[in-house]
Amino acid sequence: GISKNGQTREHALLAFTLGVKQLIVGVNKMDSTEPPYSESRFEEIKKEVSSYIKKIGYNPAAVAFVPISGWHGDNMLEPSS
Repeated sequence: GISKNGQTREHALLAFTLGVKQLIVGVNKMDSTEPPYSESRFEEIKKEVSSYIKKIGYNPAAVAFVPISGWHGDNMLEPSS
């Protein structure tokens, strides 16, 4: 999830304040979920982040959420299988 004073919240608020109209949210460390690449964990994070970004002015339905793994590079440069 996202912590109350964490970077996710700070960066989303900064982006909105600076006039960024569209977001893409990379949900990182999906290789570390149990089980790895857990769809339920991805959806849980998506729901939590959507709730927050809606409060600051974004439309969550227009935001792309992408499961990624920075460690393995999954979904970072090209779609993973």
